[in-house]
Amino acid sequence: MTILDKIIEQKAIEVAERKLQTSAEELRNSPLYSRTCFSLKQFLLDETKTGIIAEFKRQSPSKGVINATADVVDVTKAYTENGASCLSVLTDEIFFGGTTNDLTKARINNIPILRKDFIIDEYQIIEAKSMGADVILLIAACLTPQRVKELAIFATSLGLEVLLEIHAEEELVHICDETAIVGVNNRDLKTFTVDINRSIALSKQIPADKIKVAESGIHNVETINIFKNAGFKGFLIGENFMKQPNPTIAFAEFVKQLKASA
Repeated sequence: MTILDKIIEQKAIEVAERKLQTSAEELRNSPLYSRTCFSLKQFLLDETKTGIIAEFKRQSPSKGVINATADVVDVTKAYTENGASCLSVLTDEIFFGGTTNDLTKARINNIPILRKDFIIDEYQIIEAKSMGADVILLIAACLTPQRVKELAIFATSLGLEVLLEIHAEEELVHICDETAIVGVNNRDLKTFTVDINRSIALSKQIPADKIKVAESGIHNVETINIFKNAGFKGFLIGENFMKQPNPTIAFAEFVKQLKASA
């Protein structure tokens, strides 16, 4: 059993428990549920922005604890003020040390927020909207093409956008009309190895009308420029900043270097 298999198995148990604790109707009555979502697509197509989806992540199954002391409000506020196009907030607790409350706290920022989690059920999408998310992540590696379409249709009906994550050529069939943004994960979720060249090769097979996002394994400005030349508009980066003593300073310096390289 891979790490991903274990996560999905646990997620099914977790979702069942959360449904018993809080009904979908209760979630729909939450204050943030009725807000109008920011458009990640619009922010990524804005040439005046960095295209960086800056992630708040405390830990991961492959790296263990990355940063146990960073404050989600301080970090996401600094990400926003220094030019992030979007925030990505981990809400998986057991494997990534996140909470749904982290995302709600980050909602003080007026840019799109991606709920970074393992979505397998419509309930989690209602939950995402209730906590203030604008975008959800659907991971092809743990969903069938039909399930991706069903969940994406449901998400867009609520005003949310969808970031579909793929890693392998056989996952291209998961792309559908409702997945306007396609992320290519440079890290294999089954082995956790990173291969940027493989991602660029795969990206050439993504339909031209889709917005492409490079995910994981981005540690320097040079890599972003390589992805830009390959047609990518978004760049999801988390660990590179979170592993630093002060993620806010690390992000500000990275953006400064990125602007200087333009």
